[in-house]
Amino acid sequence: VQLQASGGGLVQAGGSLRLSCQASGGIFSRSTMGWYRQAPGKQRELVATITSDGNTNYADSMKGRFTISRDNAKNTVYLQVNSLKPEDTAVYYCNAKSGIIFWGRGTLVTVSS
Repeated sequence: VQLQASGGGLVQAGGSLRLSCQASGGIFSRSTMGWYRQAPGKQRELVATITSDGNTNYADSMKGRFTISRDNAKNTVYLQVNSLKPEDTAVYYCNAKSGIIFWGRGTLVTVSS
């Protein structure tokens, strides 16, 4: 199983990004997919998860500006982030949970003030 995150970059505060994570290996449709992030010097934290049938869950601090979605036909999970703040600067990771948890390489989001 491979997970490839993309869509990160440098963005000004107030801007938006849509991160993508494409999965290969045949498990996507039955997996709960998640987005996590790790800021410099901090522990990795949950952003949001989405089940195979589309039920979403957000960390309390992420509610409102973050939207997770998935396209099972494309084996891809998305994270829309609006009104970006400098404190959103982090490496964003996706994972897939289907009995076993798989992690992909992250994509760096840098928000300038």
